[in-house]
Amino acid sequence: MLDAFRREQVDVNGVTIHVRHGGSGPALLLLHGFPQTHVIWHKLADRLAQRFTLVMPDLRGYGDSSKPPGDARHMQYAKRTMARDMAELMTALGHERFQVCGHDRGARVAHRLALDHTDRVDRLMVVDISPTRTMYEATDMRFATLYYHWFLLIQPAPVPETLIGNSAAFYLNTILGGWGSQGLDYIDPEARAEYERCFCTPEAIHGACEDYRAAATIDLEHDRDDDNMKIRCPTRVVWGERGIVGRYFKPLQDWQEKCEQPVTGKALPAGHFIPEEAPEPLLAEMLDFFQA
Repeated sequence: MLDAFRREQVDVNGVTIHVRHGGSGPALLLLHGFPQTHVIWHKLADRLAQRFTLVMPDLRGYGDSSKPPGDARHMQYAKRTMARDMAELMTALGHERFQVCGHDRGARVAHRLALDHTDRVDRLMVVDISPTRTMYEATDMRFATLYYHWFLLIQPAPVPETLIGNSAAFYLNTILGGWGSQGLDYIDPEARAEYERCFCTPEAIHGACEDYRAAATIDLEHDRDDDNMKIRCPTRVVWGERGIVGRYFKPLQDWQEKCEQPVTGKALPAGHFIPEEAPEPLLAEMLDFFQA
């Protein structure tokens, strides 16, 4: 899977990032979300690589990248820290300017990347999220029930780590089959095996929890400090028509409030895991939006 792309381990920002990269054309950084790895792009990568040089890393805490232990302020997994990982990775691979598409947690890293490294990000696509602060501030019982993991994973260590670790594969597959995805049939068996290999370890479970702990603490601090900052580059948002984000939030409006330029986008026929549930509609959006 993704064997046509070069595999590397690149040291950046105090961690080692596992990355697949290759293709031809302008650089396009693809960022995965929870609880997956760079493998989410396997249904899209070959065709995108005909027009773009793809960079598909595992975020810190995920896949085969470093999984540092969390710290008291959760700075190790702040989106600012994770965005710096990606900026340094792109520098190491020779890409000064690039476009970026992020799904789920990767979209939150991409959001911070577009704010902190404005002069390097040419275009931004976010897949099935509204901004973190927007979502937390609008939380009600319906959202908390459907996105319970936002509130489970942020509990102090080792409570969620222990609970999830007792049946990690069950928890993983429950997540992958939910949020409007209507079961696991959309996942290639090889991809599912890879997600299980990468997620079902104490280090990976801890990394994921720290990612969410950061989102509920230091990331919100950074967002409030930068309340007047806007994304300057062209931005497109897509979301799953069966997912939670489109039902309980207003993605276009939510992102327009964060951007200087008009935001474009639409719902796609999927739940949350759009790159694997609806690769053809997502590919069409990507080819329409990103500049080759």
